[in-house]
Amino acid sequence: MSKLFEPIQIRGEIISNRSWISPMCQYSSEDGFSNDWHMVHLGSRAVGGAGLVMTEAAAVEPEGRISPSDLGIWKDEHISGLKKITNFIKSQGSTPAIQIAHAGRKASTKPPWQGRGKILKENGGWVPRGPSSIAFDNESEIPKELSSEQVEQIINKFVLAASRSVEAGFKCIELHLAHGYLVHEFYSPISNTREDMYGGNFENRTSLGVEIAKRIRKEIGEEIPLIARISVTEYHDDGWDVNSSIEFSKKLKDSGVDMIDCSSGGNYSGQKMELKPGYQVPLSKSIKENVEILTGAVGLITEKNQAEEILNNHEADVIFLGRELLRNPYWTLYASGEVDQWPVQYQRSLSGSKKINYIREN
Repeated sequence: MSKLFEPIQIRGEIISNRSWISPMCQYSSEDGFSNDWHMVHLGSRAVGGAGLVMTEAAAVEPEGRISPSDLGIWKDEHISGLKKITNFIKSQGSTPAIQIAHAGRKASTKPPWQGRGKILKENGGWVPRGPSSIAFDNESEIPKELSSEQVEQIINKFVLAASRSVEAGFKCIELHLAHGYLVHEFYSPISNTREDMYGGNFENRTSLGVEIAKRIRKEIGEEIPLIARISVTEYHDDGWDVNSSIEFSKKLKDSGVDMIDCSSGGNYSGQKMELKPGYQVPLSKSIKENVEILTGAVGLITEKNQAEEILNNHEADVIFLGRELLRNPYWTLYASGEVDQWPVQYQRSLSGSKKINYIREN
């Protein structure tokens, strides 16, 4: 059996394979509620064979959304719609997962097809909040600095969101601590100039992410896997780097995190990234080797052989696929090459052979 199709057990959850869906914003919610779009979007990737199907970032409070059209998990009313989705994902043999998040200073923006850009309060937006009153770039709103009491409230909202996630049927939770959103803003020295218990030295700046992980682990118990997505580097000479991520990942591991989802960037508007196939894989390898924790690789991974090589070289334990699965929800089934892996409803569309050639569809 190929490494990509080996099951992996994390705590009490056995995940059928290592082809996982990376969280991808859909900008299709009203008041944070899931709807038919989310059912079809996530459900079709489960039908397509992905071992783990993860939602887009679900905000822990309304002001934590990237846009007003983001998914939410800040109130109990969100649970029932999500439960329908998790039930379907499980019926297809996949593990339902949710990413919980707070956008921080990068909140209140337009969806990409509307040109991104900030949405002012008078146009239905809100004033974003962050660790310090430092805007992401010259075109972004200057955030309001959170008080230490407000930070504590946000920690509690993450915990409540995790509790609701479990009630909604999710079998895995990912903390979004990357891409220049709130927790990343706190641990990065270029966006956090505070002088209280959440700012200054490395210990203080990382304490928000550590405390969220620690309290969520206590809330959800010992059986549910907990993942943290971090930006391993932010491509800034004086900013967050790989060595910082290694030490942070050790703290997250000690706090009950089982896997690091290794991404990068998002907190420095002048970042320069060399985009090429698997460009973030070395980051995953570094965390895996230095922290001795499970890692996920993500970023321009599009081919089965490429994914297999990453796993066989012990550079990651799972593969997160993003845009490739937007283009082809059935990537995992094609990669398996096995007709009997396809839903019985679809098998008559395939050849009479027990094997099918892997086809990459763009």
